[in-house]
Amino acid sequence: MTLQLGDTVPDFTQESQLGPINLYDFAGDSWVVLFSHPADYTPVCTTELGEVSRLRAEWEKRNVKTIALSVDSAESHKGWIGDINETQNTSVDYPILADSDKKVSSLYGMIHPNALSNLTVRSVFIIDPNKKLRLQITYPASTGRNFDEILRVIDSLQLTDHHQVATPVNWKEGEDCVVVPSIPTDEARTKFPKGVTEIRPYLRMTPQPNK
Repeated sequence: MTLQLGDTVPDFTQESQLGPINLYDFAGDSWVVLFSHPADYTPVCTTELGEVSRLRAEWEKRNVKTIALSVDSAESHKGWIGDINETQNTSVDYPILADSDKKVSSLYGMIHPNALSNLTVRSVFIIDPNKKLRLQITYPASTGRNFDEILRVIDSLQLTDHHQVATPVNWKEGEDCVVVPSIPTDEARTKFPKGVTEIRPYLRMTPQPNK
């Protein structure tokens, strides 16, 4: 199965260093970032898992829960977490799925044999509270992820879900937004009282409406 944006993501139950994790139960009414790693005790992954842990306050502010995954065992994860905590000056408190049977990896298409034989590539899935897939990014094994970008996308998704705007190139929280094309300019000026700047009839900017 190939997951596409807007699809309801498949549920699963899988072991982790914190015990069995059922995705839907774990998620509840939160957003979820599910991200995979080639293997335990690998250098790039060590920095990534540490960064996700250090960003705990940022995830919580956005109602986001995080789940990591690799094909190694839960016992292996526990030993690796000790290294992560020591070397990255943090405390990993979120589940790392022990996907040794590759059940979740197969469900979510995390194994790309032509890129990395029998191991999971660096996949990222952003899942909303309705269990819909909202973003999918796949990185090569040699490139660590930019979790500032993951947070930026979540900010954009949570904003645009509730306001009739889109976010332009390199947008960050607090910056001007694009008025969606479906709203006529006269209506937009009423809807967005902070102002609408018409650069072209199809390109209208307005200050972020929830700020």
